[in-house]
Amino acid sequence: MIELNMNAVIGQLLKHYGQEEEVTEVKKYGSGHIHKTFLVDIPSQQYILQSFNRKVFPFPDRIAGNLQQVKTHLHGKNLEFNLPLPMRTTAGKLFTDHENVFYRLFPFVEGKCIDKVENPKQAYLAAQAFGGFIKACAGITTDGLEEVIEGFHDLSLRYRQFEMALKNTQIELSGEVLDMVEFYKKQVLLVRKYKHYVETLPLRVTHNDTKINNVIFSDDFSKINAVIDLDTVMAGYVFYDFGDLVRTVACTEEEGSVEWDKIDIDLDKYAALLQGFVEAMDSELSAEEKESLPFGGEMMACIMGLRFLTDYLNGNIYYPISYQDHNLHRSKNQALLLQALQTKRKSISLLLEKVQ
Repeated sequence: MIELNMNAVIGQLLKHYGQEEEVTEVKKYGSGHIHKTFLVDIPSQQYILQSFNRKVFPFPDRIAGNLQQVKTHLHGKNLEFNLPLPMRTTAGKLFTDHENVFYRLFPFVEGKCIDKVENPKQAYLAAQAFGGFIKACAGITTDGLEEVIEGFHDLSLRYRQFEMALKNTQIELSGEVLDMVEFYKKQVLLVRKYKHYVETLPLRVTHNDTKINNVIFSDDFSKINAVIDLDTVMAGYVFYDFGDLVRTVACTEEEGSVEWDKIDIDLDKYAALLQGFVEAMDSELSAEEKESLPFGGEMMACIMGLRFLTDYLNGNIYYPISYQDHNLHRSKNQALLLQALQTKRKSISLLLEKVQ
């Protein structure tokens, strides 16, 4: 339960949306770390209310503009899942504010969110939904989309930032630190492959944050009710969205784990991700894009490992940490995931060949 004065504040915010009913209950909702999210009950219905984090997303107008293009493109189309977009106020705005905090209101979608995939069927459904989102947005001119986080999945940029941090760091480069630095320096081959794909593959509208808790399952887990958390929707490549699914769904341990010997790739879940994603995109997915999908898993593990290690070398100024070596250990976690993916390249290639 939320304190009563918060209920009163939310009641005032709802009036901007033409809702005059009394707020009966407010509860924190979900497990997201970026925005504060609440489930709001009024007698006639429920809503999702978010306080918007402008430190992480400094360009809210860019988000609004990108989502408006998606909404216009999808108008009248029947999707197999909901795509809950921010509601407009009575003044036509997508944000309202209280004491210099931005808020957004969304329709509530029934169902269940999970933080960890329990079986390949769940992985298949999630991949099918994210692949279906890309297919549904095919035809949107990406020239009109803006970057909501500049260089978000740009592996070349992240590698240059790593090199700069390495040049200027005050951290002693020895032991485990040196091991991680040397490992990631060798990933320059992935950077070259990334540049090749950027030069040859088409830009599309992609979700760019395809974690499992960004879909809402039906209560019986038989289907996906909604694809959510659309703030990062912008121009990207198919391997971005597939790669982040691999990184967060097919890994045997979450990114904070320090049980090094348990970090591996679950090939059953990986196969399910491939099947769902490729099936959903169908003929919209070119042969070259399909071939790039396994690279996506490696690239996303690499880019996150680089970001964690860069932050460690810079003195832990970006990611919140619980102990001094937290970001170093996060980078090691991603390094072990990347190693697992690279070791299993032949098996993954065979899985890709089986998917039609």
